[in-house]
Amino acid sequence: MFRPFKPQISALRNLHSQHRAAQPLYSLKRTQHGSLPVYSDIRNGGSRYLLYIRNVDGDAQALSKDLSSSLFPSGSPEAASLKIHTQRSRHVVIQGGRWKNQVMDWLSQRGF
Repeated sequence: MFRPFKPQISALRNLHSQHRAAQPLYSLKRTQHGSLPVYSDIRNGGSRYLLYIRNVDGDAQALSKDLSSSLFPSGSPEAASLKIHTQRSRHVVIQGGRWKNQVMDWLSQRGF
């Protein structure tokens, strides 16, 4: 007797949850010229240095948490002065130092 294939619902839910867990919570699109969307802004006559990561698709708060936990080793002077917050739920603002190259290297290492 021929029985048509009927996948079990629990097996489909497990596959769906595994696929969702494998996806990152955020992504970045490169600019038209192929560079990362990381921009620096110098304010107050050079005393305030801001770094922007623009147009984060997904959870920008998760990106800021990942950056703060793994950009610099904990306990280092850089980690102590690092301040990261999100802006308009699509942009990440980094304060506390001139770390554009380190941030771009960090993003490149993660495949962005």
